[in-house]
Amino acid sequence: MFSAHSPRAANAYQRINVETSMHTIDQHQLVSLLLQGAISAIATARGALARGDVLLKCNSVAKAIRIIDEGLNTALDRDEGGELAVNLGNLYDYCMRRLILANARNDDAMLLEVQRLIEPIALGWNEIRKPMASADEAANSVRAALQEA
Repeated sequence: MFSAHSPRAANAYQRINVETSMHTIDQHQLVSLLLQGAISAIATARGALARGDVLLKCNSVAKAIRIIDEGLNTALDRDEGGELAVNLGNLYDYCMRRLILANARNDDAMLLEVQRLIEPIALGWNEIRKPMASADEAANSVRAALQEA
């Protein structure tokens, strides 16, 4: 069915590995992975843009947009999340618009802008898991990142 070096086999294994992992992580870890995935996809797009690899740039930007839209944006609890959920939703919408424009214009500065907007959110989100003594610092990091946007 698959040879030892088949790309289809590798892709199938990767999908199974990801699906298995998804059942063993909690919501906090999932959001953390989504944030890191978006940052990674943007970094890949920036590298591809610098090398002139148009296909990889387009695919990476599309991946970042999907992660933000289908993962992060849809995960927001807009009923219970209050102002923070509204602000994050607005930030994610802005990031998606900037990524689309950056892709169309081959604009590294716009890609970097979105990367710099998401990175503090990811850092703040990861701080939430630390002891309660630093919980206020994490909340302040997220608030500061949203105010910069």
